[in-house]
Amino acid sequence: RDYNPMERPVANDSQSLIVQFSFTLMQVMDVDEKNQILTTNAWLQMQWYDHYLQWNQSEYPGVKNLRFTTDQVWTPDILLYNSAHDKFDATFKTNVLVNSSGFCQYLPPGIFVSTCTVDVRWFPFDIQRCELKFGSWTFDGWLLDLQMKEADVSGYMTNGEWDLVEVPGGRHEVFYDCCPEPYPDVTFVVTLRRRTLFYALNLLIPCVLLSSMTLVVFLLPANSGEKISLGITVLLSLTVFMLMVAEIMPTTSDSVPLIGQYFASTMVIVGMSVVATVLVLQFHHHNPNSGHMPRWVSVITIILYDLWLLDHQEATDCVNAVKFSDTGSCSALELTLQSPDHDPLTTSSGPCGLEAGVVAGRSAGLHTHRGVIRSVAVDNQLQALLMEVQFLVERVKEQDRQLSVSEQWQFAAAVIDRLCLVGFSVFNIICTIAILMAAPNFGEALSKDFL
Repeated sequence: RDYNPMERPVANDSQSLIVQFSFTLMQVMDVDEKNQILTTNAWLQMQWYDHYLQWNQSEYPGVKNLRFTTDQVWTPDILLYNSAHDKFDATFKTNVLVNSSGFCQYLPPGIFVSTCTVDVRWFPFDIQRCELKFGSWTFDGWLLDLQMKEADVSGYMTNGEWDLVEVPGGRHEVFYDCCPEPYPDVTFVVTLRRRTLFYALNLLIPCVLLSSMTLVVFLLPANSGEKISLGITVLLSLTVFMLMVAEIMPTTSDSVPLIGQYFASTMVIVGMSVVATVLVLQFHHHNPNSGHMPRWVSVITIILYDLWLLDHQEATDCVNAVKFSDTGSCSALELTLQSPDHDPLTTSSGPCGLEAGVVAGRSAGLHTHRGVIRSVAVDNQLQALLMEVQFLVERVKEQDRQLSVSEQWQFAAAVIDRLCLVGFSVFNIICTIAILMAAPNFGEALSKDFL
């Protein structure tokens, strides 16, 4: 009848009341990276001695334990300091179990919503450490001495996204400028490792495949007309995956996620491949009327060819051989027709030539005027024929020149295409290995989640 639940239950008011505090983690319900909140299902364990709740069992036979509500007896006002719950205190007020020696046990369960600084630098190979800081809200260390007991995880229910690594705890004392007395707290650090299988199947592997498709752009023939389309499609696909990652991650500029770095580097590779493809197409479809290839471009092309040993030279030599033989035939024909000693009427031989000479000698006097007219007509026809042949020869020469110039530019385009294929392949492999293996627990995640 004289018990006061507002009074601190100690025999001497100058003494501090020792409260043993522990934490039983049952389940990690959610880790909200976007809002940086951890939701856990846990039981609190508080134990202390109440000086006013003692009795002699011999006087009360059979009464070993009593149960009181939190309104009937004194209970420590221990709360979660970094609570993000809308009611702040999310514990369920259970009964306090008391034995004859005054030993009190209070085990309130609750769904604890706490703030957690989420470091997404190594996402999705990250390890998160979320603190749960408990302490008395009104009692200092001289009135309530809070002592820590190890966290209990024997009844922990596994989570599909996170692996529980450990739950270390520690007791701390904080001294404020206003007061000389200490303010103790017990802090448990819930250490979680992200399981990467889901993100590897849905983000990493598609990104690796898309970056590999960038290399296919350089294997696609320039005449197909789909090189640019394929590069732009891959770039848009990577942008979609980048937006998916941005929806998960918190909007912070403190660190860039590992997968974000990988996507950014891949997008840079794809963007550079599109620029290289534009250059290749510009070379391949170069206008032959714009002039010959600059000397420095030709030198660089030959050097690159010698370095990478392309297979285009044999075909180019064959085309040049055929072109040279055609040009030679046309030139020989032109020289024959332009020769001043060539006269089909005066250089004929054989019986036909002799007969023509006799006939011409006999009728020289009678048909002089007619022969002059006929000779002039033949000369005019030959001149017209010669002009037409010269036009055809010049046309063939121009076509050969344009074909030669086009083949030079196409050969340079093929060299650049093959060089980009090799260069981007090496760059892609180096970026993939360097970025993904930079995570501290990459080997552990690979062995546990994939093997």
